[in-house]
Amino acid sequence: MKNTTKLILEDLIAKYPALSVCESDILKTFDFARQTYQNGGKILVCGNGGSAADSEHIVGELMKNFKKCRKPCADLLANLEDCEESKKLKEVLEGNLPAISLTSHISLTTAYSNDKEPSAVFAQQLSGLGKKGDTFIAISTSGNSLNCVYACLVAKALGLNTVAFTGKKESRLSSLSDVCVKVPETETYKIQEYHLPVYHAICAMLEEEFFE
Repeated sequence: MKNTTKLILEDLIAKYPALSVCESDILKTFDFARQTYQNGGKILVCGNGGSAADSEHIVGELMKNFKKCRKPCADLLANLEDCEESKKLKEVLEGNLPAISLTSHISLTTAYSNDKEPSAVFAQQLSGLGKKGDTFIAISTSGNSLNCVYACLVAKALGLNTVAFTGKKESRLSSLSDVCVKVPETETYKIQEYHLPVYHAICAMLEEEFFE
């Protein structure tokens, strides 16, 4: 890990001292994600309500410039067809870290929920999208959201790294996942207020590792 990457985590704990209780799990989450990207994999994220918004937020930070101006893949730029449109693309494309929010696929999720079982919809998506070595992140303030639990079971069966973001209480996800970031709160909105700086720090750490 770069020294500049370590500083991002240190800054998080300095700003939010209460998060020191889950510092090691934040670091483990980063390590899983870094290994995934080093091996050409992707991150898949899900959650409900405000945590669904957090899933989208995480993907937004990973798939484009966050704190840095990221250069796109050199091979991609070199292989673009030589035309006027490609000149513009070369000016605007940004580097990314592959990530998918499972909360986004409205046609698939409503069809499956209507035809089969709403609580298994994230599991269904993972069964098609997840590959061994990918990292799955379930965000659940209770840690017991059934759709996230089902998805975690499928993720483990497929050989994904499994991560949960929850509150401080022990939960089904804390027992199932490889790593559980249990922020030190029990009330939903307060848990979510801690989740945001945690995933911002992880996204910034990943960007620091993979982009100059």
